Amino acid sequence: MYTPDSFKLDDLARLHQIMRRYPFALLLTMNTGSIETTHLPFMVDAERGQHGTLLAHMAHANPHWQLFDGQREALVVFTGPHAYISPSWYQSPVTVPTWNYAVVHAHGRPVIVKDKTRVRGMLERLVNEHEAYVDPPWSTAQADEYVHQQLDYIVAFELEITRLEGKFKLNQNRSRTDQEGVVRALADSDDPLKREVAELMRKQLEK
Repeated sequence: MYTPDSFKLDDLARLHQIMRRYPFALLLTMNTGSIETTHLPFMVDAERGQHGTLLAHMAHANPHWQLFDGQREALVVFTGPHAYISPSWYQSPVTVPTWNYAVVHAHGRPVIVKDKTRVRGMLERLVNEHEAYVDPPWSTAQADEYVHQQLDYIVAFELEITRLEGKFKLNQNRSRTDQEGVVRALADSDDPLKREVAELMRKQLEK
């Protein structure tokens, strides 16, 4: 990923934070001259591996998993908040528009998890993470036998992250005055995504 030094982020905790906040990512794997792609919700295990380990599953009917031989490298792309940036928010409008964004690229080699107890545990964790925002929360115990049957129709896998790249393009190449102007404009938006970009920029300015 092309990343100028001013946009590069190496802070592991902040990278994991973006991955958890935006867990629905794109998995890409090379396949004899083509690229297999699947959109999946991922979980981050920060305690395993130098950069962490990703956990996910996909439908057994999806042939993508057949490439998971533990040798073939894959890329998982997490897209964080992003927003169009108008020159009218700068001190001088004599410039061009741009786009601010936060993205994380996680590289590694997917390995299939075959043990059903582990697979069930991964599903439980995924459900618990996302049901935490549901009231009342749903539990797999409410459909225990059905959930157990569905294990035959999915393929779980894990990917130890061998290389982690973060790009936070947040107007760092502009003056502080220009950055503050962008923050004010985005913070006043009705779009929550734009407000999140403003919050990332605020944190960047506070450093």
